[in-house]
Amino acid sequence: MVGEPTGSALSGQQGPFLTVSSSPEVRATWKATPMSDAMRNQPSALDQLPDRDAEETAEWAASLDAVTEAAGPSRAAYLMRRTLEHAEGAGLALPRLLETDYLNTIPTAAEPEFPGDEEMERRITAWNRWNAAAMVTRGSRFGLGGHIATFASAAWLYETGFQHFFRGKDADGSGDQLFIQGHASPGIYARAFLDGRLTEEHLDRFRREAGGDGLPSYPHPRRLPWLWEFPTVSMGLGPLAAIYQARFNRYLQHRGIKDTSGSHVWAFLGDGEMDEPESTAALALAGREGLDNLTFVINCNLQRLDGPVRANFKIVQELEAQFRAAGWNVVKSLWGSAWDELFALDTTGALVRRLREVPDGQFQTYATRDAGYIREHFFGADPALVEMAKVLTDTKIAECFHTSRAGHEPRKVYAAYGAAVEHHGAPTVILAQTVKGYTLGPGFESRNANHQMKKLTGKQFRAMRDLLELPIPDSRLDEELVPYVHPGADSPEVRYLQERRAALGGPAPARRVHPVALPEPPAKPFETLAKGSGSQEIATTMAFVRLVKDLMREEETGRRWVPIVPDEARTFGMESLFPSAGIYSPLGQTYDPVDRDMLMYYKEAATARSSTRGSPRPVRWPTSRRPPPRTPPTANR
Repeated sequence: MVGEPTGSALSGQQGPFLTVSSSPEVRATWKATPMSDAMRNQPSALDQLPDRDAEETAEWAASLDAVTEAAGPSRAAYLMRRTLEHAEGAGLALPRLLETDYLNTIPTAAEPEFPGDEEMERRITAWNRWNAAAMVTRGSRFGLGGHIATFASAAWLYETGFQHFFRGKDADGSGDQLFIQGHASPGIYARAFLDGRLTEEHLDRFRREAGGDGLPSYPHPRRLPWLWEFPTVSMGLGPLAAIYQARFNRYLQHRGIKDTSGSHVWAFLGDGEMDEPESTAALALAGREGLDNLTFVINCNLQRLDGPVRANFKIVQELEAQFRAAGWNVVKSLWGSAWDELFALDTTGALVRRLREVPDGQFQTYATRDAGYIREHFFGADPALVEMAKVLTDTKIAECFHTSRAGHEPRKVYAAYGAAVEHHGAPTVILAQTVKGYTLGPGFESRNANHQMKKLTGKQFRAMRDLLELPIPDSRLDEELVPYVHPGADSPEVRYLQERRAALGGPAPARRVHPVALPEPPAKPFETLAKGSGSQEIATTMAFVRLVKDLMREEETGRRWVPIVPDEARTFGMESLFPSAGIYSPLGQTYDPVDRDMLMYYKEAATARSSTRGSPRPVRWPTSRRPPPRTPPTANR
């Protein structure tokens, strides 16, 4: 029986699916753990609810057992996933699965038409790759450091956004806000060089800020105020700040202070960076407030500074579960188009099972080994995969396992970004799989040490030039310093780049400051405070609260005062702000507060002014005791 393909990640790139044969030979390859009597008799939360038709329930369970017996556990699991997807599409209230198969969320057949000139954008990306590597390499003679491999893996993640999604500051509204991964800054500088905003002299001052005109190692508006909007390093601060920026945009919109409906926040992160506690501290906030004006793009090259992010596990699956649990929309963009042929051959589900069980450390090794090794260690683990490998050439296997990742293909990146901006009701995270050091050659790609590699040799630059098909003569590569290259201010590449940015509202990233003069608060509230409290003693916090309340009542400037209270309003006598200023919540108040009949009740509203945040409490030592010393007292040594 043949079914029709759908836009589901289950059908993925598999296309039409076939019912699995139930021959003894195929059954011998099935791997399933039999359900013991103890497992069958485990209590269920559903046991406390009446089953109005126990016989029907038993029939459904028996049907699943029959499919497992006749067609195998993989087919049974596939049917269950299909049923759950159908139920979700029908609007049934069911808890969502936290993980999906190790496949692209958007199948190749469901990808939208790519609107750009793919060849032109490939050439632009090639220039950027070259100049980013040249900038760090040239600086290495001074021991300046820098990072080459990160941008090499993420180049298409940025370029697709710059060409088709990131809105600039010259159009109506505020444009999009970009939180750029710090270690990818060389690629952003290289692009600014291509579009004429930086010169060769600027690039040669990367990490050389003393004396002026230098380029900071990482994004920071204080160091390069016309380019960088936000600081994103140390790691973990970028994602946390991006969430609060998206929330503040929504706050400004609800308060009627500024129309931010056209602004989208994009945060570019590394999979290793997600281990920083700050990276995930506010995921639940973004999920429960439905911040669909926010997209995280996580570059899953499976490597951090010293080695694999999850050597014995799978970081993509872990992140998917974490974000889904927090209420995010998750788009997995993992495999390049070369894998389509393999998925079409996977009639037993053996390939999908194998991809899910191979740990990241091993998959990184596959990216550096020859086809013979991959045949033995990947395909050799399952008889069905052994048969599949017989019809695959060594070239096809090497292409798939070495470099074919969705994060290196603009059509797949475009499809993922489109799905993100079109999704409503929740923030989106895109888990894009790449190869760290992509296009830098076998000495860089997927190597544990590539994060610390600061330069390419002349031989490596020649190989990179040939791979990227850049028109750079050998004579220029014989120079002492590897050259920066530019196709010319009037070249087709630069005209295309500038036309695309003009259509999207101007250059990006860019920081624009538009000072708006606000009227000075009246003197009366301060004069009242200066008079003191007379004979009545009051706490400093009470005096401050009175001042804030008086300032908030002023007709002309009062709406600009926004109290942000870390869940201690009652401690400091600020509960009188609850009914007057309200507590900001994008959902308003969907419940009757327990103190509704009181004068100072807990009032939430989408147009409220004040904001309360949870209060992370540090360790507090009793006043009668000092904290224990870091080292034992001298007398006890």
